Amino acid sequence: MTTAESPKNTTVPGPEGTVLEVDGLSVDFGVDGVWVPAAQKLSYTIDAGEVVAVVGESGSGKSASSMAILDLLPKNARVRGDVRVNGRSVVGLKPRDLHSLRGEEVAAIFQEPMTALNPVYTVGFQIIETIRTHRSMTPTEAATRAMEMLALVEMPDPQKAFDSYPHQLSGGQRQRAMIAQALVLDPSLLIADEPTTALDVTVQAEILELLRDLKDRLRSAVLLITHDMGVVADIADRIVVMKEGVIVEQGTAAQIFGSPQHPYTQALLAAVPHLGQTDDGPEIDVVETLAEATARESGPAVTTEHVAKPVLAMNDIVIEYGARGKVGTFRAVDGVSLEIATGEILGLVGESGSGKSTIGRAAIGLQPIADGHLMVTDIDLSKHSRGLVKQLRRKVGIVFQDPSSSLNPRLPIGESIGEPLFLAGEAKGKDLDRRVEELLDSVRLPKNYRNRYPHELSGGQKQRVGIARALSLRPQLLVADEPTSALDVSVQATVLDLLKSLQQELDFACLFISHDLAVVDIMADRIAVMHHGKIVETGSRDQILRSPKDPYTQRLIAAIPIPDPETQAARRDLRRQILAAGTDD
Repeated sequence: MTTAESPKNTTVPGPEGTVLEVDGLSVDFGVDGVWVPAAQKLSYTIDAGEVVAVVGESGSGKSASSMAILDLLPKNARVRGDVRVNGRSVVGLKPRDLHSLRGEEVAAIFQEPMTALNPVYTVGFQIIETIRTHRSMTPTEAATRAMEMLALVEMPDPQKAFDSYPHQLSGGQRQRAMIAQALVLDPSLLIADEPTTALDVTVQAEILELLRDLKDRLRSAVLLITHDMGVVADIADRIVVMKEGVIVEQGTAAQIFGSPQHPYTQALLAAVPHLGQTDDGPEIDVVETLAEATARESGPAVTTEHVAKPVLAMNDIVIEYGARGKVGTFRAVDGVSLEIATGEILGLVGESGSGKSTIGRAAIGLQPIADGHLMVTDIDLSKHSRGLVKQLRRKVGIVFQDPSSSLNPRLPIGESIGEPLFLAGEAKGKDLDRRVEELLDSVRLPKNYRNRYPHELSGGQKQRVGIARALSLRPQLLVADEPTSALDVSVQATVLDLLKSLQQELDFACLFISHDLAVVDIMADRIAVMHHGKIVETGSRDQILRSPKDPYTQRLIAAIPIPDPETQAARRDLRRQILAAGTDD
């Protein structure tokens, strides 16, 4: 393995030849008349049928360097060095040659398919357009080819997907459609830029399985850009680690995970949450646990009793969208019962659309319930009213998923943090200033940051501000809705540690909403699993992770990638067995 002192790749090219050669690639951006480096002297190769993962935190230069291959950088970018695709240099190509390169030889899969696909055209039209731009085919022939590709990416109903607009497909189906469009011309190189970050773990597992199968069948080289080390362990053959625009280490997946040499690589891997690893006990062997759970017959959901008076109590609540009783009413939550006591963290997990965030909104009075009984602190929210919600706002707080969109960009962060205190009449003037500084100190931010604006802070710092704001009125209940899913793993680890220490210090009840069981494992005392608007299983952290009763919980745990290539290979086989068993049933 090579390290920062010798970052050159020494891998011997595969028998089918090298598809991508990056040699001394540097990318700079012109800002205020100064060239600011984004990537510096990068060198690596990718062979046919090989997956090379470029990993690192936001701002490390991963995406900037990969977009240089397709010349998709903004006009203020400068590219130096050489990039060769199938032996041909592609830096500085003329527009006509670039047009031929894109799609024909190199294709890209982007992080968010909703922004990559045109919303006003059907999926079939967009794939046909890609084909006919590069190939002399009739519309009928192109449509046949498009249907073949949709079937190849295992779209559940290829004809329906062909005729659908992007918004009519699920997230996983949209990603499959974009993969079909990218592969329709049989490119020799596929650039996958965070292709699974926006997906649920079960859908992510399906997409990774699909990419693995397709690259083996088509022998395409894959450049995978990600910060998710579990995904890397699941699919990558070799790994390139980047920090601040420089390659600090590269080698095989087994080398990087088994014996990382550079301190940054070691820190990056240490920050990744491992499912089953607890602070107060031995690490759970998740493969063994799932194998044992699958061997048992499913039993009733595990429940636990609480002696303390709950801060949040839901009893058979129903939440609907749309006018009640009318055709088209959607039942998002159906008969959910759960409790959270003072000082307890309940992890609420499940896929997108399961009703997790709807439960969170109801808990802070933002979403009325249609039926059932809801008590928050000592306030009965079963009958929703503005007066009750106004009383509740002093007793609850919420931390949102995206810190950038939850803070007012026109207000200094000191004003954002102090606003709840001022509006509640808790503090003003010098007392308000003192409280704001105390809150900044509690989330480990310098006091002089109070005069900074959100755009001047990193993602992790903005999320700390969001936590400080949520805790400003010392709430009895805090709802954390996917608070770290948009953050890098090292920043995520810091924010989770901060949130847990504050919870222990202030002793508030916390509803922690996430689709990532590995993160919930770090935080939660108990876990509730949601599926299609219902709670399918509830229990302590160890009960859910060691003895999952419900088949859905078993599938959810099996789908989470573990940042260890050997363990992940065993889990992948186990997941196939679980899915096969479900199909047989």
